Amino acid sequence: MVVDTVGFNDLGWISRGRVVFPQTENLHVTERFRRLDLGHLQVERTFDDPGYLKQPFTTSEVHPLAPKDVDVLEYVCAENEKDVTHTHFEK
Repeated sequence: MVVDTVGFNDLGWISRGRVVFPQTENLHVTERFRRLDLGHLQVERTFDDPGYLKQPFTTSEVHPLAPKDVDVLEYVCAENEKDVTHTHFEK
């Protein structure tokens, strides 16, 4: 699955490990989600922001998928979220 995102504002930041970059309204993010096998999901993200970056860069991560007996909770990222305490669940 490919997710192509534009329309950002200049209030956010791009995080690359411990290095953080500002972003501009020109930011364009392309995310590619691939099932490598039954238990793993690869997420590849390309960040292209000609307003700040000299050239695009790509990150890639592999995530294990949850076992059958684990409930996956929905997470919503909302700008100006004021009620974060009710969106985090602990066992």
